[in-house]
This record gives sequence, C-alpha cells and structure tokens, in this order.
Amino acid sequence: MEHHDVIIIGAGLSGIGTACHLTRECPGHSYLILERREAIGGTWDLFRYPGIRSDSDMFSFGYAFRPWHALQTLADGPAIRQYIADTAREHEILPHIRFGQETQQADWDSTAQRWTVTTRDSRAQIRQVSCRFLISCTGYYDHKQGYLPDLPGVERFRGRCIHPQQWPEDLDYQGKRVVVIGSGATAVTLVPAMADAVAHITMLQRSPSYIMSVPAYDSLTGVLSKLLPKSWAYRLARRRNIAIQRWIYRAAKRWPEQTRKLLLRGVSKQLDDQSLMPHFTPSYMPWDQRLCAVPDGDLFNAINSGKASVVTDQIAEFTEHGIRLASGQELAADIVITATGLQLQVLGGTQLTLDGVPCKVNERMTYKGVLMEGVPNMAWIFGYTNAPWTLKADIAARYVCRLLNHLNATGLAEVRPRDRAGNALSESMMGALQSGYVQRADAVLPRQGAALPWRLLNAYEQDAPMLLDEPIEDAILEFTPYSPNRQAPYRGVSKAPA
Repeated sequence: MEHHDVIIIGAGLSGIGTACHLTRECPGHSYLILERREAIGGTWDLFRYPGIRSDSDMFSFGYAFRPWHALQTLADGPAIRQYIADTAREHEILPHIRFGQETQQADWDSTAQRWTVTTRDSRAQIRQVSCRFLISCTGYYDHKQGYLPDLPGVERFRGRCIHPQQWPEDLDYQGKRVVVIGSGATAVTLVPAMADAVAHITMLQRSPSYIMSVPAYDSLTGVLSKLLPKSWAYRLARRRNIAIQRWIYRAAKRWPEQTRKLLLRGVSKQLDDQSLMPHFTPSYMPWDQRLCAVPDGDLFNAINSGKASVVTDQIAEFTEHGIRLASGQELAADIVITATGLQLQVLGGTQLTLDGVPCKVNERMTYKGVLMEGVPNMAWIFGYTNAPWTLKADIAARYVCRLLNHLNATGLAEVRPRDRAGNALSESMMGALQSGYVQRADAVLPRQGAALPWRLLNAYEQDAPMLLDEPIEDAILEFTPYSPNRQAPYRGVSKAPA
C-alpha cells in the first residue's frame, strides 16, 4: 500500500496553507493531499454566484507567509482562487495533490500505528493509502448541498428556485424580478451584485443582521506602500486590521449596547430613507452572530437607487408567480434565490474509525482546537468563526509542524490528548454563536471544554502563543513509542505491506 508521512484531506485555503507550512517547516516529510474536486480552492472554487467575495479583509484573511499584495479590502472569489493557486504553485504543492478523490473512511490501526484512508473517485473506483499522521482541512460544511428549509408550495412556483451553492452557469437574470431569501453574507453580496442587471431585487429576511460598511480599498496602505518598502506597508496593514477586528469583537462582548448603537448609527448614515432602519436592527446583540461587511456600502447604495428593497416577514407559501408572506403581501418573482445558509458537516463526511470502531466526533473535545481527544496522530485545521478563518488555520498548521518535528526528534510514534479531569461540556465548540447553521449542527460538532486546553478561545492574541510558544509536551498529551514490530519512522513514500 502506498504510504506517506502525512495525508491532508482538502486542497482549499486551509489545505494549501498547511501543505506550504509542511514544505517550509518539515522539509523531510512526505505528504499527499486528497481533494474531492478537480481543482484547488475549496470554497472559492465551489461558490460561483455573482459578487462572491471574502467577508474579511484580505490583509488578515491572506496567509501570514504570503501577504495579500493588493489594495482591495474584500476580494472577489476569482481573485482569492487565483491567490490560492499562485501560492500552491510558488511552493510546489501541485505535484502532491491527487484530485477527484473523495475521502470515505480513515481508520487508525493500532498494531501498524498508522492511518489507512479509503477514497472513491468519480468512476466509483476505491483506493487506499496509508499515513503516519492525518490532517483534515475540510472546513465545516457540506460541499454537496446547502441548507434548504421547508418552503411550502415551492413546487407550484413557475420560475427558477436556486441555492447559491449550486449556481447554474446558464442563469440569465437580465431584466428579471428576483427575490433573495436570507440576510447573511451571501444575501448581502448577491443583492448589490445583481441590482444593476435585474428589473428589481428584493432581500426577503426573517430577521435582520448587523451590516457594517467598510472601505472597498485601503487607501492608507496605498500611501504607505509608496513611502515604505511594500512588505513593511502590507505587514503594518495586517497587524492593524487584526487589532481592529479583535477590538470590535471584544468591545461587542464587553459593551454590547454601545457597540450596537455604533453599528446602527453607521447603517443610518448610509440609508436615505430612515423608515427602513427596522430592517437593519437585529433583536440580538452584536457578535451573537457574525457581522456582515459590505464594501463602500454597496448594499445601501442599491437600496437607495430603488433597484433593491428589503422585506422582513415570514413566508406563508410559494405561489405560481412568487411568494406570499405571512402579512398577506405577495412578492412577484421570476427567480428565487435561497441564500438560506450552510449544511454543516465535520471532516468532510469522512467516517473516522479507530481499529474499526466508529469514532463519534460529537462526543469528543478538541485539544487547543487542533487535536481530537483520544484520537492518535490526527489534527484538524479549523479556523476562526469570529475573525478571518486563516488567522487560526495558519497558527494551527504551524503547531502541527512543531508536533511532527517533535515526534521525529524524540523517535516517538504516536501522540493523543487524554482528558483525565472530565472537562467536557454539553455545548458544542461553536456554541458561542447563535447563527442558525451553528444551532442546526450542534449534534455533529465536537464538544466545548470547561478549561484550557479543551476550551476553544477564538482569541488570536491568546491562541498564537499557546500554539506557537508553549512546550509541546504537557500533562495531557500522551506519547507512545514505536511498537517492537515496527521499524524506524516512515520518511518519504514507501510501499509498506498492506
């Protein structure tokens, strides 16, 4: 059976970043990336709807080791996809990727002290490959389908009903009446992106979200890049933006009422018609759910122009020509876009087993948000939900590299975290967010712990020293030497016995 030191599942933002860290920090390790799609990019290759863009500024969303060298604050999907591809090419990652391989199962063999990963390709061909260490970089949602709530009477609708996750390439919305169901990042992106082409577009929401306007371009960094070396200017921009994001989050948690007023005041300044403010005034406090960022207030500009509108109501039923609301109002539509969220999924749907016994991820905690309680030689790269994803993904990957180098330096075979103090709580690791997709996924996500290192902090200023500076060995990690029937550690590709 083909064997590698490391197998990475997923060639998206996290998978490519992790491979780059391996290349840079663990040059002696062989690795293989298994990617279910036929291209790299993950989320940024999957989503192709109009206006698709980051919801975090690119200076902090980009990799720490490869700065984002453009002044666009919220980059569009094609630019991010190109950025990931360029990063992979520069670090010579592409030869390590095996495309079209959907991971079905990963089983840990205690006797052989290795993982056997089973994949299935588009022709239903089953393959197996083994590794010493497994890293999941699959994100947290199902790539095959998004979340679609019950839509009464949708079968009667004569127009097209589309979920952004399955955006059709042939969709012609020129001059059409469009309704976008939702109020999250996807909805606030779609509305201004389509507004100029459609007859009218309506954002239909069950409840409002907090929306914050940010500059489309970073003019300050543009000026500094002319006065300073560009690497300095972009490094300063990254540090500044990380600090601002962390300040906003901490302020929202410490002074929720004041932060709420500040955010709503910002919306009020953007709207010509102040009677619309109830549509942008959430019932919850800031950062109980993610904030939505819009560049240069593009959503508000579309509304002010009359090309777009916002309706807050419940759906009673679909009709042949649109949607009837609980209030009795009917929204005429040729196209309905269900921007109703994600369907969460852990490990990309891979079935995890330990010596053939299913491992219930939702009953385990995570150690420092990277390793899985009781699971040997496995990490998952899970970014931030209250800050740019890549901030956590970067430092988590660097921690894994530190751990791999420690195993090799000490001649040890296995590492697994053990909870000997009963730290598990009933809430999931994402329980701090009240977003619908998080609440729906409570039953499948790992548990939150009562104390460090089992407790997810979601705080970059605390996570970075914990992952990058603290000693690898502690009282929680259990290390195991190689079994007597095993030889030296695997290094490089080998044809170990199946």
